[in-house]
Amino acid sequence: MKIATWNINGIKARIDTARTWLASANPDIACLQEIKCVDEAFPREMFEDLGYNVAVHGQKGFNGVALLSKLPFDEVAPRLAGDESDVQARYLEAVVSVPSGVLRIINIYLPNGNPVGTEKFVYKLTWMTRLRERIKTLLANEEPMIIAGDFNVIPTPEDVYNPSAWLNDALFKPETRAHFQALVNLGLTDAFRACHDEPHRFTFWDYQAGAFQKNQGLRIDHLLLSPQAADRLVTCDIDAAPRAWEKPSDHVPIWIELNV
Repeated sequence: MKIATWNINGIKARIDTARTWLASANPDIACLQEIKCVDEAFPREMFEDLGYNVAVHGQKGFNGVALLSKLPFDEVAPRLAGDESDVQARYLEAVVSVPSGVLRIINIYLPNGNPVGTEKFVYKLTWMTRLRERIKTLLANEEPMIIAGDFNVIPTPEDVYNPSAWLNDALFKPETRAHFQALVNLGLTDAFRACHDEPHRFTFWDYQAGAFQKNQGLRIDHLLLSPQAADRLVTCDIDAAPRAWEKPSDHVPIWIELNV
């Protein structure tokens, strides 16, 4: 089974790009972030035509996550537990049935957190604490689980083109990295790092100053696996090709294959 995650940076602007990649790469499940539309405005029929079931948790003009699955959803639950007042559309959880049992997919668009020293950074860290508590609860189920999405976290200096330039950015602050490591320390596996140890493999390049052409990027999109999912991991890779297409997202897909 092939599972991908991709911050699409606006589904309306990137509909043709998304359909082209999905038709070619043919993932069984795709997690999209930053769709930037309400549920009703998501072009679900364009993906249903490719054989996908569609689940959406959207928000007008900002944020928003969507799940595309060639398997029917057994369960779908939007919103991250822990703060009923939080209306930002950043979390979508679903369960599908696979030959070995069930597979739980969690699609996240973690807050950016900039500028540091503001409520945005506090919200980021609080959101990460809530995510950790939710994952801790779910791990007790001892089932294959994937937490996929745009984490807005640069885990290590090897995951950014120029670490010194990012020391004061919310994506690379020690507090952010510590929260990410605390999540991983629950027993999760970073799928990309389980398959690759080379530095400077990125999932994001800014639109400015020829960043993609210069490979001045960041690895901030991740697939974290529960122990039961990690046992089934076959491979993981980043597909940088769509970043060179016309009207690209500033992120590219990252995908895994699992034996399920």
